[in-house]
This record gives sequence, structure tokens and C-alpha cells, in this order.
Amino acid sequence: MAAGFRTVGFKGYSVKFSPFSDQLLAVASSANFGLVGNGRLSILGTQLGTQTLLERKHFDTQDGLFDVSWNEAHENQLVTGSGDGSIKLWDITLNSHPISKWHEHKREVMSVEWNYVTKASFVSSSWDGTAKIWNPASPQSIRTFSEHQGCVYESAWSPRQPDQFATCGEDKLIKLWSVNQPHGKSIATFGGHMDQVLSLDWNKYAPEQFATSSVDRTIKIWDIRNPRGQLAMFGPFEFSVRRVKFSPFSPHYIAAAGYDMSASIWDVRNGSVVFVHDAHREFVFGVDWSLFHPGAMATCSWDEQVHLFKVPV
Repeated sequence: MAAGFRTVGFKGYSVKFSPFSDQLLAVASSANFGLVGNGRLSILGTQLGTQTLLERKHFDTQDGLFDVSWNEAHENQLVTGSGDGSIKLWDITLNSHPISKWHEHKREVMSVEWNYVTKASFVSSSWDGTAKIWNPASPQSIRTFSEHQGCVYESAWSPRQPDQFATCGEDKLIKLWSVNQPHGKSIATFGGHMDQVLSLDWNKYAPEQFATSSVDRTIKIWDIRNPRGQLAMFGPFEFSVRRVKFSPFSPHYIAAAGYDMSASIWDVRNGSVVFVHDAHREFVFGVDWSLFHPGAMATCSWDEQVHLFKVPV
């Protein structure tokens, strides 16, 4: 392990590298496993190759934080999703309160993600069964999408089509949406997982493909041109897979993290494991790749640890 930091009293749920600086990452965490109590947004600084990972600033919230996403158009801003259904926009050059706050979701906000292409909006998803599109300049959401039955665990923008995003949920389904579609109807539905779908991420080099992970202990690769079946499947694993993340430098590698307390790197061409990071002692909920240094990764866990390390890919 190259570097580590302890989020004392707070269980890690999401970690994200800055798209602007190779020395910054953000961590969303919750007290008491996110069941009750406060949340914390931690801004950590590092120099790759050193043994140090230091907190530069943190912001405390009244309820737990489950996800964080950097503003793709503003290097000092981040958005967080909270257990009380609120979404907050932060500026890391300030010292206390969020600069904007929205509260339309009726239950926990499980994911937030800024649009990579337009950089002008972000999407959120919630246990209330909806996904919402937001513009930071607007006091209300722009649109609401609500076909899922039960919790929507994650929503993720297409890396190529600025109007399209995908969602996954408790109903075992993945849905593809367009913000331009009349009446807010999904444009495709993918079924094949045998249990709740917890995470999804797009392949940046093959933008028609995305990966999902599930409580059914599998990872599946899909193509939006063929909703009837997956391209590939990995597993079953010993435990549920909480998070999947494609490499930003290669179409061939995907990171998986979850309830086996590890993060592993898979080669999607042959289904082989090329690296395992097993230094955590609790569930690993967050994993991310650096956008500046190939193979540099970060994880966060319920063991209150954030790890930064390098993988040989």
C-alpha cells in the first residue's frame, strides 16, 4: 500500500479523484455505517509515490453521505448525496456551509455524477425510486425519471452521448434514458441479474458498453445495442460486488470492490484477475482510478480507511 488515511468515526462510502489535480481526492463517509448520525466530506491531498495521504479540509453534515462527484466545470466544487435526501454543492476554498442545497428526493441519495460531456448538469439517484437531472444554477431539478420499482442505487452518464445515462436498481434491472425523450420514458431496459443491481460504469473506450455488479455475486458487461443479453459475465464471487469501475486508460480493465473486503482488477478479455488489494478489514464501498496516473487507484471502506496504491496495468 502506497498511502493511507483514516476517516476516524466515519465509514467510507465513496472516493473520487479530482479531474483537475493529480494530488486531490474526495471521500464521502457516514457515522454509524450510514444508519444514523452525521456525514463527512473529506478532501485529501497526496503526492503519488509517497507514503503520505493528508486531510486538507473536511465538511461535516447532519446526515450521512453516500456519494460524491467533482464538478466537471469547476475545479473547486463537488456535489454530495446524503441520507436525508438532500444534495449539496460545496466549494473547497470555503470553510463551512455548502454553496447550494437541494432537497427533492424523499429518501437517501445513493449516487451523484456530473455530466462528463456537457459539464453543465449532474444526475442523482435515490432509494425513493427516482433519478433526477440537476443544473447547479437552478433551484429545482430539471427532470425526474421514475420507472424503477424500489431503490435506484446508481446513475451514470454515457461518456459519449451527452443526453444519455443509465440507472440500476433494486428491481434487478438496468435502464437507459435520454434527457430528450418525451414523457421521461426509458429508451431501453436490460434484465439478466438474479438480484439487486448495485453499481454500473461505462467503458470510456467502447462507449456502447457498460458493466454492472449485483447482489447475485456477478459482474456483467452489456452493449446498449443488444438489451436482450449480456456480452460477458464474471463470477459468481463469494460475496456481493458493491462497485465496478472501468479504467480511464484502457478498455480492458475493470475494478471491482465489495463485501469480500477487497478490491480486484479484472481483464475483461479473458476474465482473469490481474491484481487484488486485500489490505482492508471491512466492506469496501468505494473505488476509483486516477485520471492522471495509469494504474493509480484509491479505495475507501467501512474500516474507516482510505487507501491509495498502484496496480500493474
